[in-house]
Amino acid sequence: MNSSRRQQGVVLFVALIVLIIMTLAGLALLRQMGAGTSIAGNIAFKENATSVADRGTEFARSWLNANSSITAADSVGDGYLSSWTGSVDPTTFLWDTQSKLLVDATSVLDEAQTGNKAQIIIQRLCAVAGMSAFDPAQQCSDAPVVNGGGSHGGGGYPSILPGATPSPFYRVTTRVTGPRSTVSYTQVLLQ
Repeated sequence: MNSSRRQQGVVLFVALIVLIIMTLAGLALLRQMGAGTSIAGNIAFKENATSVADRGTEFARSWLNANSSITAADSVGDGYLSSWTGSVDPTTFLWDTQSKLLVDATSVLDEAQTGNKAQIIIQRLCAVAGMSAFDPAQQCSDAPVVNGGGSHGGGGYPSILPGATPSPFYRVTTRVTGPRSTVSYTQVLLQ
């Protein structure tokens, strides 16, 4: 009879250990689910910032189309630099004084609507500021004008139209700051 009482005490001890292990496993699973939710939320913030950065690129494209006649000179108030001189590291650039802040009450760039603030810099990829991109002394990274109506087969036809003027590239850097200290940088080359 004494032996059966000892066995009942061991069963209680083993049951308590199994219960503690199951509780710890449940807590670990609960913590893991919370981390997954946090990661998903951070990804959503990053995707929203990238979407706003895309709108900044579209704004830059529209600005370049509307101001194509004045692209030889800097327009710091518009976030436009007419040369690539100097290093523009997005993480150390003076965004508050040398970029264009994009806030438009009717777009997703409005900080009140998305919690994001977008700023852009447009750089003409030419060596000399204040000089036309078509000046023979200017050095630009240009895109050739591809012959759209030529032969697609042999190598006897030029791939660049004779007498065509290449146009310079523009580098658009967009910085988006948002909720939870989200910062997103994008760079796009436009022609």
